[in-house]
Amino acid sequence: MRDDEEQEGLLEQDANGVESPIALRPLDSQAKTVYLEDDVDFDASPGPDSTWTAEEERRVVRKLDFLVMPLLIVAFFALQLDRGNIGNALTDYFLDDVGITQSQFNDGQELLALGIVIWEIPSNFILYRIGPSVWISAQIVAWGLVATFQAFQHGVGAFMLTRFLLGSFESGFIPAALFTISRFYKRNETSKRFSLLFMGNHLAQATSGLIAYAILHMRGVFGLGGWQWLFILEGLFTVSIGILFVALFPKGIVNPTSLTGIQYFTKRESYILSSRVLLDDPSKQHKGENITSAELKSTFTNWKLLPHIIAAVLGLAPGATFGAYGPTLVESFGYPRLASNALMSIGLWLGLIMTFIAGILADRTDRRGLIALGGIFGLWLSVLVSKMLVPDHEVTTIHHDVARFLALTSAVGFSGTWHPVNGSWMALNAPTLGERSITMAILIMSANSAGIIGAQLFKEGDGPLYPKGWSNIVLIVFFGVGAIVVANMQYRWLNRRMAVKGLNRRFAL
Repeated sequence: MRDDEEQEGLLEQDANGVESPIALRPLDSQAKTVYLEDDVDFDASPGPDSTWTAEEERRVVRKLDFLVMPLLIVAFFALQLDRGNIGNALTDYFLDDVGITQSQFNDGQELLALGIVIWEIPSNFILYRIGPSVWISAQIVAWGLVATFQAFQHGVGAFMLTRFLLGSFESGFIPAALFTISRFYKRNETSKRFSLLFMGNHLAQATSGLIAYAILHMRGVFGLGGWQWLFILEGLFTVSIGILFVALFPKGIVNPTSLTGIQYFTKRESYILSSRVLLDDPSKQHKGENITSAELKSTFTNWKLLPHIIAAVLGLAPGATFGAYGPTLVESFGYPRLASNALMSIGLWLGLIMTFIAGILADRTDRRGLIALGGIFGLWLSVLVSKMLVPDHEVTTIHHDVARFLALTSAVGFSGTWHPVNGSWMALNAPTLGERSITMAILIMSANSAGIIGAQLFKEGDGPLYPKGWSNIVLIVFFGVGAIVVANMQYRWLNRRMAVKGLNRRFAL
């Protein structure tokens, strides 16, 4: 443990509104500091247990990795299954069975994203007040029940309602998970864990086609369609994950026991768990039950978030399109109807691997901006090639089919690789705990706003080749690349300005 730990990254405002760094010091060796979390007092007095070895800290982190991360990852896996299986359902006569058109389907996808956007910030207020073990558990069970019973929908009204409810109950989970990780881990450990979390998302996308390929063959069992069995089985899986979350997830870094009373850490390990995080970043103190109005104002007036938000909205929109229409696109390339679900997973497995690599590189190089830029630029090149390969007429050659499939696979692989790194970049530059919570909510609101755009990129009259849709995708991703470039430039400029003033580096790059 470093005795001269110096914390950079927080700003305070004087009476004139001018920002300057807050001087932060390690815990006073003679003082007693009490941190509040979940109504538990944490005694940070030095005493005989106030130091620990590197091996002891590694052992605590390993426990966290085997306890916190798997539960969050499997919950994200379940979320993506329930959110994305609608694309697989399309290959099993979903539109005809439910009685809706493609335009109405697009509108329903917009409602799902809208439900997430509307409730994202209110959900994080609740999270901040009652903690992740209670709130995340309730969310998982709630959306799992909606996901299960949507198997019995029929008609436009039922379809619209179930999509909106599914989005509403899913809202808040992703920023809650990101916020929870930022509480449990040190600053230089977050990018890797953010990427690990999103591997749950990528793993669900990569396996959903394979799972759907098996389940959709159940059409006719007990008189139900294959898509109905898809919703029922995957929805019940989610409910079981929610129950598991209630039983096992720890309350927080100060009181790392589950709601059912399971003790995971010894008293000494609990001390190390709390102290190492708070020494690394004192802003992670839980200073009250609610996010303050000052934190809200500071976050919503933080102009430095704008490039991140623009990049998320524009750069993630194609991913929403691929999620809804990916299997249908692969089928249009000349591949079998049900096999297209499995083939779509290739790009998603590629994305899973690249996301993990990006997270590791971001933490090791401490250059999250460059990693994010590389990922979104790879996406732009892939969609540009996809657009160039769109033929002039509907009948294509086998060579064109293979080339278009490879280009789509690359685009799918890059579509979300950079997103977790962008999120950890934003989290590291949030000065307080409350602002970090709202910042993560804004990030995921932006990502789901991308879903609203992505739901309308492929229009009914533009199919099956979608030349206009591909042109629009190339354009919006290009501006997303520009937004990440601006984000990199703004932090470098601000850091140079502070260096001229003789101040320490303020912003993570």
